[in-house]
Order: sequence, then structure tokens, then C-alpha cells
Amino acid sequence: MFEFRFLGTGNAGGVPLWGCDCTACEAARQDASLRRRGASAAIVADGRVTLIDAALPELMDRFRFEQVQRILLTHFHMDHVQGLFPLRWSERPERLPVYRPDDPQGADDLYKHPGVLEFQPPCEPFKELDFRTFSVTPVPLIHSRVTQGFIFRVGNWRLAYLTDTRGLPDATLAFLQANPVDEMVLDCSDPPRETPSRNHNDLNEALSIWRASGAKRLWLTHIGHRLDLWLKQNDNLPEGVQAAYDGLVLRPAHGA
Repeated sequence: MFEFRFLGTGNAGGVPLWGCDCTACEAARQDASLRRRGASAAIVADGRVTLIDAALPELMDRFRFEQVQRILLTHFHMDHVQGLFPLRWSERPERLPVYRPDDPQGADDLYKHPGVLEFQPPCEPFKELDFRTFSVTPVPLIHSRVTQGFIFRVGNWRLAYLTDTRGLPDATLAFLQANPVDEMVLDCSDPPRETPSRNHNDLNEALSIWRASGAKRLWLTHIGHRLDLWLKQNDNLPEGVQAAYDGLVLRPAHGA
């Protein structure tokens, strides 16, 4: 059994955005299912959990220590690692492996005082890691910190998780074209913009990446309130493209 669960699909500000009274934010205040927390995910395989980033500060309330098998980090911006700070103080004798990008700075004092977190050597781009139930291949992304995405494989089924990127490096796009994925989860913080963001894709960029990659389906994540507002007013995403939402679960197709 393999499940990919979206723990959060929002950008750093989340939805509703504090102090905003736009239609999208007001709707999210009224309906908890429309809320977006920090972009992060969890893989559940054979009863164990692999966390993808630690954007939620209350991970200790969501998962028991013995459930969590490992943590995969995309990068060390605080909104993606803040949940590690309370986890590290566990007094259990076991250590929790954390797979990281090649960023010697880390975040605050995590490297100096890791506690139960056992930071692994930096991931090698395009080198597949075999976790028995599934495998994962780290791929470089484009962001203001060293950032990696992950391509998960279960049998012949593949899912690419590519958040916190603006565009893709040529090598990453070429890898996706040579190894097409069934599901692409891609950073898309904004509606179509005239001036692109420095760190994140708008909808035009996200759709361009998806089409160039050959992925079957596209799930938008790292979504801000402006994109939610645009989606409420423009219900015309291409076939095969959807905005992900907190709590959504993806599973391999039967027989994959």
C-alpha cells in the first residue's frame, strides 16, 4: 500500500492570509476545507510514514514517533523546516534519518543541535534511493536556497514533487522528459502574471513546464490566495490540471 498525502498546499502566508478580506480568504475562514497550510506532504507505505518537509509545527500531534521512518527535505527555508525544531527534542534512543540538499548553512542551529534528527550526507542529484517499498530520485530545482525536488517510483508509477521552484533546470526537465511521470505536483503560487516572480511559478509558467515535461497530470501546490481568487473567477484549467488541496491523497493506478 502506497499513499501520497498532501499535508499542506499553501505558500508561506497560507490561505486565508492574515489581514486579507478577499473573497478567497473569507471563504477559507468560513470553510476549513478551503484552507491551505504550508506546502508539505507525507508518504504512507506499509504503515510507516515518510515526511516531505516539515512545514507544520504540530507534526508531533499528527504522527507518533514510531510511525515516522524518515524525512525528506526540499530546502532549508524556515517555512519548510519549522516542524523539525520541536521534533528534535525527543528523548527516544532511536535516530530519525533526514535526507537533505547540499546546503551547508541549514537552518538556525539544526546542524549544531540535531537531537534525534540524523542528517544524512547531501542527496546526490539524479541518484535513485531505494527504500524497498518505493524509490525516490532527488532532482535540482531553481530557488533562492539550494533546493531539490523528488521523483517517487512505485513499480511503473511515478510522481514528481517539485515545490519551491521557478522554472526547472535543463537537466531536471530532460530527466523528466526521459522518464515521464504519471503525476506532477508543481509549485504554482500565482495566477498569470505579466512580471514573473523571482522564486515561484505563476500559472503560465506551471502549465508550460507541465506540457514540456510530458507528465500525464498536473497538481498545483504552494498556492497563494491570489491564485485561489483567480481560480474562483476563472474555472477553466486545462484537462488534466487541478489545484491540489490539503488532505488530498494520490495512489498508484491499479496494476502500476
